[in-house]
Amino acid sequence: MAVVVLLAVPTTGQAHIIQSGTGGFGSGFEHPLTGLDHFLAMFAVGLWGAQIGGRSIWTLPVAFPLIMVLGGVAGIAGIPLPGVEVGIALSMIALGLAVACAWHPAEWIALLLIAVFAICHGHAHGAELPNAADPADYAIGFVIATGLIHLLGIGVGLVLGKPFGGRLSRALGGLIAVGGVYFLVA
Repeated sequence: MAVVVLLAVPTTGQAHIIQSGTGGFGSGFEHPLTGLDHFLAMFAVGLWGAQIGGRSIWTLPVAFPLIMVLGGVAGIAGIPLPGVEVGIALSMIALGLAVACAWHPAEWIALLLIAVFAICHGHAHGAELPNAADPADYAIGFVIATGLIHLLGIGVGLVLGKPFGGRLSRALGGLIAVGGVYFLVA
């Protein structure tokens, strides 16, 4: 359903535009930390990986930025991807609901789901890289900050995974999904 919506609703990535001449390492590092849409989705990936457990603790958070880079390359190359901003909002909804429902799919299903969303996140930021003063430094900062947010999600997930039967983690997932709904309608 998410893919159908992504393809059916063409939008522009207006929330992710770098002003020409800005955007080095610091800007790339700062954006995921200050862009609530990206922060919540990345946090949810780490939280979900911790909730699923096993190999997913590291496969989901490692796969996301690797695939995000592929989406970024597509954005840099100017390959159009309609509905990128919708895909970003849907990533928050789907990942938040996965955590809220304590969904434990087969690892390949979880990886496939985050791959779709990683392409969207990467494309939105890749499309803005040619406007950055130093695209390589911006991308490095962005990927490092993304990894740190994943680690934060893993840490919170591991700490909150046991108390109160995991309800605290699930509540965070619900809040992330609500945030995604907000971004979808806004």
